[in-house]
Amino acid sequence: MMLELPEIETEPYYHQDDCTLFNAESLSLLPQFPADCIDMIFADPPYFLSNGGITCHAGQMVSVNKGEWDKSRGVKEDHDFVLEWLTACKRVLKTEGSIWVSGTSHIIYSVGYAMQKLGFNILNDIVWYKTNAPPNLSCRYFTHSTETILWASKSKNSKHVFNYAMMKEMAGGKQMRNVWEITAPVKSEKVYGKHPTQKPLKLLSRIILASTTEDALILDPFVGSGTTVVAAIAEGRHAIGIDIEKDYLDIAIKRIRGVGVKLPMK
Repeated sequence: MMLELPEIETEPYYHQDDCTLFNAESLSLLPQFPADCIDMIFADPPYFLSNGGITCHAGQMVSVNKGEWDKSRGVKEDHDFVLEWLTACKRVLKTEGSIWVSGTSHIIYSVGYAMQKLGFNILNDIVWYKTNAPPNLSCRYFTHSTETILWASKSKNSKHVFNYAMMKEMAGGKQMRNVWEITAPVKSEKVYGKHPTQKPLKLLSRIILASTTEDALILDPFVGSGTTVVAAIAEGRHAIGIDIEKDYLDIAIKRIRGVGVKLPMK
């Protein structure tokens, strides 16, 4: 089915039958969307960890700084931002819809508190365990090898979608647990360009299959290089992605056009 784009004033940066990308700030664009129009949201917001530190990438010491968009403005202002974009997302989410938000310790507790304050119903906290996480160069902490993904319905009264039988089958006939062992994006997922916080296709594919039905409309308000959109198209869904960086959207477009490439095993 062709994507029925919500009627808004802003012109898309890119559009095809099953997806639309916008070069804009989510907080300025989402108020233009009609209420209750989105089936599922995946958000990978700024983690506010660009603090001048160092990390390891491909065996090299590199800066953790990712851009101005990832720099903390202080605890209160960072939390106010989380409240603001979550409020905007809740308005456009359908009554029976659900939202997934990823984060590290730098931001995920703020997200969880904001969700509770706004009346979301937290369903699960998924622990994404990265089997190929880089080492900790400072040797002063445990190696950071996980991220948390909070899954929430719009309210406690929402009858959210959960494709239980499919997830059980994917888990080998047992109930799927909330610890997901998935590698960080490999080279084949970055052939069109790199994004510093890119998520693996396998992760987004599982999230989409778990909580949506075919032809669902999925929103990513911080779409980056487009993993959510690529996975949505491959799984027979529609997607809207928003990002302030044109360079990342250009990578996303190249990935979307190459979406026929087989996805990793789920």
